[in-house]
Amino acid sequence: MPAARGSTVRRPDAAPLYAFDAAWTLERGGPLAGADEAGRGALAGPLFAAAVVLGETQLSRVNDSKVLKPGPREEVFVEILHRAEAVSVVALPAWWIDRHGLGRANREALTRAIEALRTRAGCALADGNLRLGPDVECLPRADARSAAVAAASVVAKVLRDGAMRELARTHDHYGFERHAGYGTPHHRAALAQFGPCRVHRLSYAGVAS
Repeated sequence: MPAARGSTVRRPDAAPLYAFDAAWTLERGGPLAGADEAGRGALAGPLFAAAVVLGETQLSRVNDSKVLKPGPREEVFVEILHRAEAVSVVALPAWWIDRHGLGRANREALTRAIEALRTRAGCALADGNLRLGPDVECLPRADARSAAVAAASVVAKVLRDGAMRELARTHDHYGFERHAGYGTPHHRAALAQFGPCRVHRLSYAGVAS
């Protein structure tokens, strides 16, 4: 619905996120590689992790992917790809998660994504409270505080959603294009009717009967 005449549409303000990054790198040395994941809690599909080193041009709308609607999120994603200094992405499939466990998959994906940018960054920050080694700091809700981590959250989310739409073409019983593999009532009903397919995480409760 369009805004009423005379009203102001409030957009996310990225300035505090960039201020956070500036303060962070002042103490540690920059540039900052921010990292985040998407798909940790899904019942199906891959886990994606991304790391981003932002460029000199500030992106006015960059923010935590969860607070951006799909359209603006896609637009910010394109801006990141055009203007970031460096971007890396790692995806681990459902079978890898089943074999090694979610915790290891999360650590592995984030570590690989950050390591790919090691020569481009002076420090690294990942969202969450994981232990990723002495050279990577982790901070809960970093995706809502740091511009670089927020950018990584957008990249991971957009690419994972795209991957789930592609999986929906060959696994059309489950509605992956609607819920990206998360445990919605529609998805759980489809699991009950058809059982899991090869991209489901069989180690997750409620997936395999």
